[in-house]
Amino acid sequence: MSDLTLQLSPRQMAFRRFVSHKAAVVSCGVILILSLFVILAPFTARYGVNQSVQAPPNSFLSPRANAWLGTDDIGRDLYSRLIFGIRVSLVIGLASALISVTLGSLIGAIAGFRGGKFDDIMMRVTDLFLAFPFLVTLLVVRNVLGAVPWLKPLTGEMNSVRFIIVLFGIFGWMGVARIVRGQVLSLKEREFVEAARAVGASRRYMISRHLLPNSIGQIMVALTFSVVGAIIGESTLAFFGYGPQAGDGATSLGILVGAAKGAVQTGFWWLAVFPCFALIIIALSINFIGDALRDATDPRLDRGA
Repeated sequence: MSDLTLQLSPRQMAFRRFVSHKAAVVSCGVILILSLFVILAPFTARYGVNQSVQAPPNSFLSPRANAWLGTDDIGRDLYSRLIFGIRVSLVIGLASALISVTLGSLIGAIAGFRGGKFDDIMMRVTDLFLAFPFLVTLLVVRNVLGAVPWLKPLTGEMNSVRFIIVLFGIFGWMGVARIVRGQVLSLKEREFVEAARAVGASRRYMISRHLLPNSIGQIMVALTFSVVGAIIGESTLAFFGYGPQAGDGATSLGILVGAAKGAVQTGFWWLAVFPCFALIIIALSINFIGDALRDATDPRLDRGA
């Protein structure tokens, strides 16, 4: 280990390990470009989300000058709809991931620190949900939540974007809770926690000031994977007709992928290829970033950067 490495702070060493992961650096650039495109959608999109290409007949046009990625069955520009669809999917992924990671971090930290019956109950609930197939669990929880009238002011209609965010938010905390619980179990007997306990620090203080900050690496990794899980989960639900429904000015990658069913067999390949390609690129990019964050925040995985 060089003298320069010895002089670096833990954050600087983590940053060096992250930037040494070239796929993650490229992925950050891809996500940044996509984010700029969707934020500046009024300028980057050639048409409105439901606007038809003004060149009749305009149905099922293959990629060309006035429709870069082709058009759908009613002449809407696929390039523009992809931009608006990626925006909605990223919102679903980020919002639901923030909810699930926040819940999972708090529950996992409390369960790991307190132990006892609370820990046993929470972990058994987690095991119960994780034991069921992913799609089946989503559909069951979706129907249960949709059948509770007093939850509608919070969740909205079953086929709304807000409902999908709440669904993935309350469903995705289990895996995060297990990760944070394991980290807290390994930290709570460390010297700095024992010192805080000796001076009379409260449980909330030790969790918020010592345990959670020292678990931030694992939490950030869980956040990235939760974003991917929510985006792919929404696309899966939409493909089977259970995702958000297209409304005025609304679409998503899941809606576009679901609308492309049978398109390849009928010769309209662009309706399936471009939405699926965008979904793959986003998922791979965020996964690469998550892998790099895991390597950067765990010195045991140092590859000599």
